Amino acid sequence: MPRVFISAAHKSSGKTTLTLGLCAALVARGHAVQPFKKGPDYIDPLWLGMAARRPCYNLDFHMMQRAEIEQQFARAAAGARVSLIEGNKGLYDGLDLDGSNSNAALAKLLGAPVVLVIDARGMTRGVAPLILGYQAFDPDIRIAGVILNNLGGSRHESKLRAVIEHYTNVDVIGAVQHDPAMQIAERHLGLVPANEQQAAQASIQQVGDRVAAQVDLDRLLSIADSAPDREVASIDGETSSAERVRIGIAHDQAFGFYYSEDLDTLRASNVDLVQLDTLNASTLPQVDGLIIGGGFPEMFMAALEANALLRASIRRAIESGLPTYAECGGLMYLSRNLAWKGQTSEMVGVVPGDTVMHERPVGRGYARLQPTGDDHWQETDSIPAHEFHYSSLENLPAGSIYAYEVKRGHGIDGLHDGYQLHNLLAGYVHRRGTGRQGWITPFLKQVRAHKARAAV
Repeated sequence: MPRVFISAAHKSSGKTTLTLGLCAALVARGHAVQPFKKGPDYIDPLWLGMAARRPCYNLDFHMMQRAEIEQQFARAAAGARVSLIEGNKGLYDGLDLDGSNSNAALAKLLGAPVVLVIDARGMTRGVAPLILGYQAFDPDIRIAGVILNNLGGSRHESKLRAVIEHYTNVDVIGAVQHDPAMQIAERHLGLVPANEQQAAQASIQQVGDRVAAQVDLDRLLSIADSAPDREVASIDGETSSAERVRIGIAHDQAFGFYYSEDLDTLRASNVDLVQLDTLNASTLPQVDGLIIGGGFPEMFMAALEANALLRASIRRAIESGLPTYAECGGLMYLSRNLAWKGQTSEMVGVVPGDTVMHERPVGRGYARLQPTGDDHWQETDSIPAHEFHYSSLENLPAGSIYAYEVKRGHGIDGLHDGYQLHNLLAGYVHRRGTGRQGWITPFLKQVRAHKARAAV
């Protein structure tokens, strides 16, 4: 499994754009590239998956056990010419003092050599102690190459190459000049989702062309090939014997935050996923359950409001008991209305609260939930999760029933998350669906039980 971990000295060094370009450049050469993203982010994987033309998979210490990370990596990497694992933040950054959940820890777990992206703006001789320090900090990490980014011209590049060659034993495998054409539009949650931009593929090709011209792709593949052989017990997907069900899934410009691993798990669980376009569909199709993930409903609030037929159809279905799971943007869509920048748009209205957008994040970072005992899904274990939302849900009635107490994070009100009504579970936090603590197993249990009752 040839593999490279793309990391950086610090966040905002341009590693996502460069990883995107590397995926596109290698695919243009005819290689099968499997991308991975460390952490729980949804947006970067959308771009990386589009560039690689293969689904991108998340690897996250908070949401997954180490064995699960290794197995997920082995499953997805099988058959690829090379796997590119993009880190988040800096190489040694992480939650814990001991670095147990850092990018470096993931690189070690996967036995992946590291290519370090260095934002070289304003740097000359200082690049040497930076590289030497990163090498010395953890001798078990192999920094196999560096890519210099945001260079100020050929003279700047020559100086940096000379310094690195003189003081270090690390190869410069790429030198990328500062170029506004390499920038992808940003928004309050990060990169604009690829599923939202009609010109996304053109942007990817443009970045790929520039990276191909400024990075030694053969050297990158050589580094990937130097990764040590490893034996990982991969769990083959088992065919479920459970009854086949049809589940609607909101997937359009407004909603699209789903983990590739979870979509795989749903399909392997005898689920037919029926894509729902919340902006254009006039009615909810005949389904046994409904999933509405995260996204940017505030960017499309007028169009969502205008589609009154679908909103009414969804509300009737949920009020009639359709098992429904909604996260973050999905919760916002199911509320009474959504207010942002002086405008208010009517939403589905099945959740008796009002969504208000704010200038700063309300909930951000890793979260942990504890089932209240009142949850319809009858979960018992503490649940790892994460959240990143700029909105709050206000005016929920007293006595609302919540599935979870928030032990870390904010959730709906700082104390609770997982609003419940009928067979609806809707919250701000994002959970992993796959695994022992995932939401897929209890959700499908509810879906199949509801279908069986309806058939009587």
